[in-house]
Amino acid sequence: MDSTHEYSLDPGELRRLSGGALKIAVVAPPWIPVPPAGYGGIEAVVDLLCEQLVRRGHKVTLFAANGSHSIATVRSFVEAPHPNEIGASMYESDHVAGAWAVVDAAAGAGDPFDVIHDHSGFTALAMADRVSAPVVHTVHGPFDATTNPFYRRHGHKVTLVALSRSQAVTAPSGVRVGAVVANPVSVERWPFVAVKQDYLLWMGRMDPTKGAHRAILAARLAGRPLVLAGPIQPGQERYFQEQVVPHLDGTNARYVGVVTGTVKEDLYANAGALLMPIRWAEPFGMVMVEALACGTPVIAFPEGAAAEIVIDGENGLLVDDEQEMARAVDQLEGIEPRICRASAASRYDAAVIAAGYERVYRSVIRPEDAIHLYRATSRTHEHPESEGARHEGIGTQPTVGSASGRRAVGP
Repeated sequence: MDSTHEYSLDPGELRRLSGGALKIAVVAPPWIPVPPAGYGGIEAVVDLLCEQLVRRGHKVTLFAANGSHSIATVRSFVEAPHPNEIGASMYESDHVAGAWAVVDAAAGAGDPFDVIHDHSGFTALAMADRVSAPVVHTVHGPFDATTNPFYRRHGHKVTLVALSRSQAVTAPSGVRVGAVVANPVSVERWPFVAVKQDYLLWMGRMDPTKGAHRAILAARLAGRPLVLAGPIQPGQERYFQEQVVPHLDGTNARYVGVVTGTVKEDLYANAGALLMPIRWAEPFGMVMVEALACGTPVIAFPEGAAAEIVIDGENGLLVDDEQEMARAVDQLEGIEPRICRASAASRYDAAVIAAGYERVYRSVIRPEDAIHLYRATSRTHEHPESEGARHEGIGTQPTVGSASGRRAVGP
């Protein structure tokens, strides 16, 4: 009697066992093409991440708005982008349903996706238990009174990834954040300028929490010209007209609108500093990382992720109010632009972030590897645990791309 047995493994199981290239579905929002032509933070993040994952040898399918392009395979289901209808459930559900159908069809054909990485919003998270592959969901917005009930009901269906530790510890009770991985920047694509000009820069949406009016006051107290740039989104017109416009004189304070390409790069690279006078716990803050990539220091209020991105006294200064921000301008000579750029490259470069996400994917596919992932990451990014960091499992998850520190500013 022949006692020989033949065993066969499907392609997905072979990938899992070998630790080799993964088959990854990345789901972007359906509103704006990837990469974005203008303002589009999540789309820019997805673009860089997909590029790096492909360069690392993975097979990546990007589900994105019509008109998107990438070195990953691109699939679109909604006939046109909808930048003015962000959040419309019909388009989001159409987009996610199309992605889920492709993922399930691949599983049925014997070549399943190993993992889905969702950036698209709430529909994919709510329906994550209806698809054949495990889902990693990056939380691009805040945990707050509006979203907390949703995450309590559906967060267990996915591996949640926060953008910063400050965001992670705000997760509602009972909701576990599985990892902290920052947003990426391609440092080499941003120009480096060692000798800065006199002006200060504020960059962002014209929302009161972003603090354009506070930046204007700080620059005036410091006696330095200020350039403001960014979109005025629906609902922000009154704030702009009442709190910003009266101070614009074309010299001491000027607004240049939405900037892209080399204009945006030059503004960052030549500024004496980026001012970040935010008054909310922003989960990340891409403008800070982009400024640092250009060698430009950041002066910020220690709200949200700013206290992790800005290493006080090394790549910028952390201050409590506009008066301290003004005084901190006089201390910029002690901040070395090359150290600013290096701080972005070592923690937030796209290659670093893609490697971090790859470790998250493997921990989801093979949960027994999760403890090894945390130990390996901890050796590179040491952070003391605080009481907040131990909330609901936080502090035992992989962390990629954060650091913090504070010293006194001013006399």
